[in-house]
Formats: sequence, C-alpha cells, structure tokens
Amino acid sequence: MERVAYTTFRTAIGHCGLAWNDAGLVAVQLPERSAAATAARLRSRFPGARRRLATRPVRQARAAIVRLLAGGRDHLSAIHLDLSGCSPFFRKVYEITRTIPPGETLSYGELAALAGNPHAARAVGQAMARNPFPLLVPCHRVLAAGGGAGGFSAPGGVGTKFRLLRIEGALPQRELPLGR
Repeated sequence: MERVAYTTFRTAIGHCGLAWNDAGLVAVQLPERSAAATAARLRSRFPGARRRLATRPVRQARAAIVRLLAGGRDHLSAIHLDLSGCSPFFRKVYEITRTIPPGETLSYGELAALAGNPHAARAVGQAMARNPFPLLVPCHRVLAAGGGAGGFSAPGGVGTKFRLLRIEGALPQRELPLGR
C-alpha cells in the first residue's frame, strides 16, 4: 500500500481534509464536527496515513477548494486525482461529473446517458455515494429526476448537498431547503 499523507484546512463551511499519495489526491474529506474529527475520519479511511506539509499540487487544490466554498467559481477539474482504486465505470462517471460547472446540475439519468448507459442511473447513484473526492468530483451537482435531492453520503447528508448548491448559486434560494 502506498504511503498516504493528509492535511486539514479551514473553509467557509468548516475544516476539510485532503489525502494524497505519490500518484495524486486520493480523497477529499468534507467537514466533520471539528478539525480533529475531520483528521480522525481521514486516518480511519487510510490507516497509517500521516499528517504532512502539503505539496505544491495539494496547496493549489486546497486554495481552489477554499475559494469555491467561499462562493468562487473555481471549476477544480484540473486538479490531478489518483483514480486507480476506482472501477472503470466509476472512473468514467467521475470524469464526466468533473465537467459539470459550478452553478449547474445534471440528473443521475443524464449522467448515465453521458457515460454511455442511459439505464444506469442507479449505478451512477452508487458511484456518487462512494465518491472519495467530493467537491473535486462534484457529486453535489447530481440530482434526482425532476430536480429532487437524491442522496448525499457526506457529513450532514442532503442538507450539506443543498448548502453546497446554494454557495454555488445552482438554484434559486427559494427552491432549496435551508439545510444547516
């Protein structure tokens, strides 16, 4: 198993985390209840991971995430990810999801069609639920048919999904529940 390093950092929505190895970023951790809890979650996902000073690419990713969560329009699609642990289908879905610009959304069915299998909306949902790179693979921009929330497996659940969409201005404020 490759060595994994991690760092945590403050954003407008709380302390996020990044984990990486020599091949690229391997995970984004959305905020837990505290910086220590975010770090603990990363260590539980990557046993043996060590807190390290961020490399230049990790610093660039961190800065882009901070800007996005403060309301910026950073796309984040140029940040290198290590997708080696993902199935070919998940990899394809993640690559397509990364093309959804901030402020826009697709449905699970639309994403399945773009991935070449219009009947794979449930499989797309599974890919989103297992997404190790929230924000960098912006699964919060993928909604159920008709604009419904679908799910969101990150801390805070659907409330966090709607909060991220509000930050990006994806939908008018009145159309989204307040969340937290």
